This record gives sequence, structure tokens and C-alpha cells, in this order.
Amino acid sequence: MPSDFSQDHFTLFGLPRRFGLDMAELDRLYRELLTQVHPDKHVHLSDAEQRLAMQWSTHANEAYQTLRQPLSRAQYLLHLVGVDVQLERNTAMPPEFLMKQMEWRETVEEVRSAGDSQAMEDLHRRIKKEITEQFERLKLHLDLKPDYQAAAATVRQMMFQEKLLQEIDDALVELEA
Repeated sequence: MPSDFSQDHFTLFGLPRRFGLDMAELDRLYRELLTQVHPDKHVHLSDAEQRLAMQWSTHANEAYQTLRQPLSRAQYLLHLVGVDVQLERNTAMPPEFLMKQMEWRETVEEVRSAGDSQAMEDLHRRIKKEITEQFERLKLHLDLKPDYQAAAATVRQMMFQEKLLQEIDDALVELEA
């Protein structure tokens, strides 16, 4: 069983601190770690050792979920280098980004009202493409040419885009019902 709860999530899995991760490798390392720390493996031990195994299992699950999700991983990396993303306090966005968001939200409402699931699917693909491009920017700002303030701004923008994508997903479910 690991011995240091204070190690960061990347170290826990033996991974380099970077945004671009091999997800298959993360999955493999997670499963490997769980074979060591899962509480079921420790039922024969004392209550204290079983509690420790439960804590390690919980810690491994939290670390895995953080690293598995790109936005969470980016926020965590920024936290590790001392950059606060300021999701609640810094809502300033470039005007062109905000205009695009307003246009997309209007389009979602128009398409929802028209009941056009194909147009909604097309919008979903366009937003997904935009998010993929943002992930590439994050990789650049976090891994290749570190610019943590630009990465933090990108994360804030992506929170808007992820919320919009969820609204589109909800609209698609509604249209297909």
C-alpha cells in the first residue's frame, strides 16, 4: 500500500505532471493501484488497517477522477503551480467569446423550438470541435509553452462551453423523446 497521502495525483500514479496524458495508461495504473488499496483486499487486517485501506481507495478514486477529466486535470495542474483559476471571482471574458456564446445559446433555443434534432446534432458537433481546439490550447499553455494565466483564462472559457454542451445534450434528449 502507498505510504504518503501528501503526494500529488500524478505522483500517486507515477505519471509526469502534464496536461497531455495517455488515458489508457492512466486507466491501467488506476486498476493496478486499486488492486493494492481496495478495502476488500484488507478484510483480514485490523480495523485501523482496514480504515487506512478505505482512505487510500477513496484517495485513489478522487485522484483518478481528477486526472480523467480534462478540465479538472487542467485546474489541478494550475493549482499545483500556484495559479488560482478564479472561477467565481474572474468572470471577465473577451467580448468576441461572449458574443459567440450568446449566439450559440440563441441558436440552441431556436433549434429546440423548431424541434430540429439534426440541426441540434450539427450544433453539438461544432461546439465539440471548438472544445477540442480549446484542449489543444490548454496542452500548449500547460505542457509545451507554459503560460499559466492563459491556461486559466482558457479553463474559465471552457466552463461556459461545457455548460452549453450539456444544454445541447439535454435538448437532444428532449427532442428525441
